[in-house]
Amino acid sequence: MNAPVPAATIKDLPVTPAAPANTRRSAHPLPTPAQLRERFPVSRALAERIDQQRQSIRAVLNGEDDRLLVVTGPCSLHDTDSAIEYAERLAQLSAQVSDRMLLVMRAYVEKPRTTIGWKGMLYDPHLDGSGDMAEGLALSRRLMLALVELGLPVATELLQPLAAGYLDDLIGWAAIGARTSESQVHREMVSGLDVPVGFKNGTDGSLTIACDAMGSAAHPHQHFGVDELGRPALVQTLGNPDVHLVLRGGHAGPNYAAEEVAAARAALEKRGIAAKLIVDCSHANSGKDPLRQPAVLESVIDQRLAGDSSLRGVMIESHLFDGSQPLSGNLAYGVSVTDGCLGWAGTEQTLLRAADRLAGKGAALG
Repeated sequence: MNAPVPAATIKDLPVTPAAPANTRRSAHPLPTPAQLRERFPVSRALAERIDQQRQSIRAVLNGEDDRLLVVTGPCSLHDTDSAIEYAERLAQLSAQVSDRMLLVMRAYVEKPRTTIGWKGMLYDPHLDGSGDMAEGLALSRRLMLALVELGLPVATELLQPLAAGYLDDLIGWAAIGARTSESQVHREMVSGLDVPVGFKNGTDGSLTIACDAMGSAAHPHQHFGVDELGRPALVQTLGNPDVHLVLRGGHAGPNYAAEEVAAARAALEKRGIAAKLIVDCSHANSGKDPLRQPAVLESVIDQRLAGDSSLRGVMIESHLFDGSQPLSGNLAYGVSVTDGCLGWAGTEQTLLRAADRLAGKGAALG
């Protein structure tokens, strides 16, 4: 066996010819996070608003504010016009229910894929497989800026850690999906975010992965990453105290009923983790039927009114119109191109009814 080369002499090694290029991939430069932030900057006033939005979300999650956190919006954003229209409607609704609910717009620009499929606006903004990521990054940031300027906190799923630096100064809440909660890279990333982050339970319904993730992300880390200029860097993080559990059901069925919520609460308390829960009304909790989401929300309201203060929020997949559609050359306006969504009429009716119910028993939720 050859002896290791002393570190001091590595710089003196002769330069050898570069290996042949990898013929299975090619690389195309993208703007750095710093360049995109300079191109689409956040004003001081808007930065202060985003910080206040995060503080409001933290207050709800920590039980200091007895309102219900509601993260609602399209499964994924694919069209700027319909996204803005949805946000305008949501902002008006927010003013009506703000005494009982804190509304946050779901603004997902990345989509996880079990095998293949459209990966989201950030990756394919033209919806044609061209993969214009430079435009996708710019469009995603520009759209999120417009949403925040309407007065709404925005939420997204952080799927690709390298993409987080392009958007994390805009978001008020973030999710780590069921497929990535087990990833050490995602746990390290979350530990350095100044944003409340929810970890979803595994696709099999297990809570262990998400609980482990929360414990890891709450602690400091030193990890490999990139800085705002896109350079490889040693990243040191302080830990994120605002992590929490999102119940989204699993292969065995939903997990939002009182019995499953009690089990989740017990699992967190056993680990010394504060029980602050969000219920995802879609995915396995609705049997992937978007029109069943109101029934899931009704159950959450029932449990809160019965005294369960650990249920701090819900997620709803909602767009301007019910259902979903395949990607094609003639897309219907305001209809999801990924998971099916509850239309605006149903969403508005559902949230107004829930706010009325919460207002009737508001004093009991302190």
